[in-house]
Amino acid sequence: MTDTQSIFDIKTEDQFNEQALKVFQFQFKNNRTYRSFCDLLYVHPSDVKHYKDIPFLPIEFFKSRDILSSTGTVQNTFSSSGTTGSITSKHLVTDISIYEDSFRKGFAEAYGDIQDYVVLALLPSYLERSGSSLIYMVNDMIIQSKHPESGFYLNNLSELKSKLIELDTRGQKVLLIGVSFALLDLVEAHKFQLNHTIIMETGGMKGRRKELIRAELHAILKAGFGVNEIHSEYGMTELLSQGYSKGHGIFNCPPWMKILTRDPEDALTIQTSGKTGGINVIDLANVNSCAFIATQDLGKITGDNAFEVIGRFDNSDIRGCNLMAL
Repeated sequence: MTDTQSIFDIKTEDQFNEQALKVFQFQFKNNRTYRSFCDLLYVHPSDVKHYKDIPFLPIEFFKSRDILSSTGTVQNTFSSSGTTGSITSKHLVTDISIYEDSFRKGFAEAYGDIQDYVVLALLPSYLERSGSSLIYMVNDMIIQSKHPESGFYLNNLSELKSKLIELDTRGQKVLLIGVSFALLDLVEAHKFQLNHTIIMETGGMKGRRKELIRAELHAILKAGFGVNEIHSEYGMTELLSQGYSKGHGIFNCPPWMKILTRDPEDALTIQTSGKTGGINVIDLANVNSCAFIATQDLGKITGDNAFEVIGRFDNSDIRGCNLMAL
């Protein structure tokens, strides 16, 4: 596909369907792994009239195959964190500008102009390795914010505490984005009463702490930071778009991303809204890899382009941006 910009111009359900079918036809033709998968299911583009009928590639294929729909040079390889000795996912990106467009437009859609915020990042486990798509995104947000006070923090929690209090007292809007265990470390060491700061957790204890269910984690963080809601980001190595939650664990997608759920007992059956099932993601920004992915997360659709993540399938490994199953 050459006209990737049209993906970010989607406004209506019909436009989404039209673009999804175009991307499906393109990937069926150009992605060998995905084509083989569709052939095994006896699904051909001539049979598919709606995005709900498009096959969803199991996310595990990103561990064992190069998932590419483009012959372009690979500009970036993003990899998942994984546990020691485990096989990690890799996402080969041939056009990094599509990722940049996606996360910049996606954030603006949810939160407005990034230049309104000082962006502070507490992502030690991600900084300690290479290939993190989250670090790439947050680093760009720090640069795009154009605030000299934006930046990454590793283990310097006292310095971060002072900066948070100083900025919040000034009335400056702040986005603090952090991995769950590091945010817990911060509120155990220091107590806050923040009025102008968004706390956004990206999930994951990375083996540093006992896994908590979302409600328990958010209750501790709300009390520790003195805020009414904890925001969350839903993203993963295999996606170039993110969902954002402004509280209560309900995520919203940008217009070029859609969540469906599949029957836990029948992976090929798409469920109606409100039922818990496996999360399938359509991310049209994945035009050069695979835009139709069956994840290992469990969730349910709660409204128009809104969804809740409930946990993970028991037999899947615990990974980066997701909380454990209840």
